[in-house]
Amino acid sequence: MAEPGVAEPGADRRWRLRHLPVLLAASAALAVVAAVVGAATGGVTAALGAAAGVGVTVLSYTLTTVVLARADQVNPQLLLPLGLGLYVLKFSLLGGVLVAVASTGWPGLVPLCLGIVAGVAVWTAVHIWWLTTVHARRSRS
Repeated sequence: MAEPGVAEPGADRRWRLRHLPVLLAASAALAVVAAVVGAATGGVTAALGAAAGVGVTVLSYTLTTVVLARADQVNPQLLLPLGLGLYVLKFSLLGGVLVAVASTGWPGLVPLCLGIVAGVAVWTAVHIWWLTTVHARRSRS
């Protein structure tokens, strides 16, 4: 038996990243849909804003997933401080970017924000689906 916090020999150390391709594919599909809806409702600027909003979410969540998966491999005690640090960093950057974009008067700001919201909703929904179906099935095997 391994000591607490240390992976057992032969344990699947990559399981924390297995969901990433599915989430990235769903997000890519969402970015296309967001761009089409943005173009149809507000032109090129709205299309770019909506797709960029999805991209912001994907970048943020992918960064968190990869960093925390790596931290868990190195030392599980790093998860809380790194997770909280990333949370503060990402939301500070996001707030700063949104304030900077808003100060320019760019008409794509609202589609950008809607793209972020849609990205969060889709990423979360697909992640829940993956955990309750694919991962749950693998765990029982």
